[in-house]
Amino acid sequence: MSSQESNLKLILMPNIQAFGTLVDEQLKLIRKEQHSNVVGVKVERFSNSEGKATIIDSVRGKDVFLLSDVGNYGDESTYVSRGIKYMRSSDDHFQDIKRVISAMNGKENSLHVVMPLLYQSRQDKRKARESLDCADALRELEDRGVDGIITFDVHNPGIENALTNCSFDNLYPTYSILSTFVEEENYDPNNLMIIAPDTGAMDRAIYYANALRVDVGAFYKRRNFAKVVDGKNPIVEHRFLGTDVSGKDIIIVDDMIASGSSILDAARCMKERGANKIYLATTFPLFTEGEKSIKAFDDAFASGNFYKLYTTNITYVPDEIKKKEWYKEVDCSKYLARIINAIYERESIRPYLDGKSKISEKLKKLGKYPTNN
Repeated sequence: MSSQESNLKLILMPNIQAFGTLVDEQLKLIRKEQHSNVVGVKVERFSNSEGKATIIDSVRGKDVFLLSDVGNYGDESTYVSRGIKYMRSSDDHFQDIKRVISAMNGKENSLHVVMPLLYQSRQDKRKARESLDCADALRELEDRGVDGIITFDVHNPGIENALTNCSFDNLYPTYSILSTFVEEENYDPNNLMIIAPDTGAMDRAIYYANALRVDVGAFYKRRNFAKVVDGKNPIVEHRFLGTDVSGKDIIIVDDMIASGSSILDAARCMKERGANKIYLATTFPLFTEGEKSIKAFDDAFASGNFYKLYTTNITYVPDEIKKKEWYKEVDCSKYLARIINAIYERESIRPYLDGKSKISEKLKKLGKYPTNN
């Protein structure tokens, strides 16, 4: 047990207090320390909506990890201006990150910004006369002296090429999700298959399939590019590319659930083809259409189109959803704490980036290692 505080410090933005506190607790266990690593911070709004950030404790000479959930839309992300209650947008959350960096005034020894959901990650490439928001934001953080960006399952890993002198670590919660899945679910390891709901999720599906030593398939989404509905081209057909799924347990994997229509459509198609239990696995459960999205999952679950959704706790999810019978939250705080500690200790994080061997060991220990390979 250490009797002296280290120089490792966490700044938890108001939008990530619950998850950030779990990370702090895990760091204390890893480092065998009793003291909290959290530095106090206040992020306020004046009545005319202008903002201000204040660092409560000194960060001079410290190695700081600033955690922020830019996708948070809960009560902790609201403020009152002119008597009206507003919800902070992702733009507001990002602006608050910059305010805190400004408040530190360069006194820290090093600074890593941890955004589990990368700001503007869906606007990662330019088409015609479009903005290039994600790259612009990353470069802005780099220009402000940020030494590293840590994120999860970024929409386009190539976005790190926007940075030149700032490290970019893209983490995957695959081991955490699979570890929980194989421990809790009673399935036949010789009769399991991984499915990608579209070709963009194929690499992720292949990783899952390799880790579990099972077969993989995918859907091709044919869209109507002559029409735009709710800001996107509607899907007119889901065409399956793979072997017979009759009687098999299925895991459909993707990086995020926005409206949920794509992954639910894939689940329905699998059930129509005779699949047994269907599981959904995703990193970010965004449910961007609110009650409409939640009802779609309730209806699909009631119809038997899927059995359970495995997802993470790295971004905000309303309590209403967490109470659902079909929802299973996977805690990633220990994983992130290990990454933060390794970076602080100037150690390689490579051992934490590939969990295939650990999954293989767990499969053998639980008697769920496929025998038909």
